[in-house]
Amino acid sequence: MCRICQHLFAIGLARADRAQHRLYGERKRRLFEGIRGRVIEIGPGTGGNFRYLPRGIEWAGLEPNPAMHRYLRRAARGAGIAVDVLAAAGEAMPVPDGSADAVVSTLVLCSVADPDRVLREVRRVLRPGGRFYFIEHVAAPHGSMLRKLQRLVRPVWRVLGDGCEPDRETACLIAREFNASAAGFEWFRVPLPVITPHIAGCVTWRP
Repeated sequence: MCRICQHLFAIGLARADRAQHRLYGERKRRLFEGIRGRVIEIGPGTGGNFRYLPRGIEWAGLEPNPAMHRYLRRAARGAGIAVDVLAAAGEAMPVPDGSADAVVSTLVLCSVADPDRVLREVRRVLRPGGRFYFIEHVAAPHGSMLRKLQRLVRPVWRVLGDGCEPDRETACLIAREFNASAAGFEWFRVPLPVITPHIAGCVTWRP
């Protein structure tokens, strides 16, 4: 992604924080309540999750877009959380094996280059019994008009959304990597065009 595009995307995401809180805030508050210890967040963007994370955690964020970093640090100061911001991608986390108590991903797996590799990295860095917390938009059901629309707009959507794919089968990917059932995830809808279907949940890594 070009440097100008990175800056524009960071500015847009920062301005969208209020809408994100309105759409996902209460769900994040419930989901993240039990997070403790060392936490790795994939693609934290401008730090929209800080207000929902418990104080006292040891937080490190993998954010490959350097234009996001100043927003992240400012949001962390406002939330009173000490942070370690790493200019790294989820496909190659600079984190030791089994060193994280929790990994967090919100609206990120739609846009990573290799979601399977990212999820393998999540399993690698989690300690046995560690948990992966996620909120992601997902593909609409096969054969639905929304699924056809997602497929149709995907090329343009990827460009405008920093690589985001609206029809990615993220629920199936998480379920497969963690030997879980996607039926156990929380499925919900948000009033957004194209990316209406969402999932939320927490899966435990058991080697």
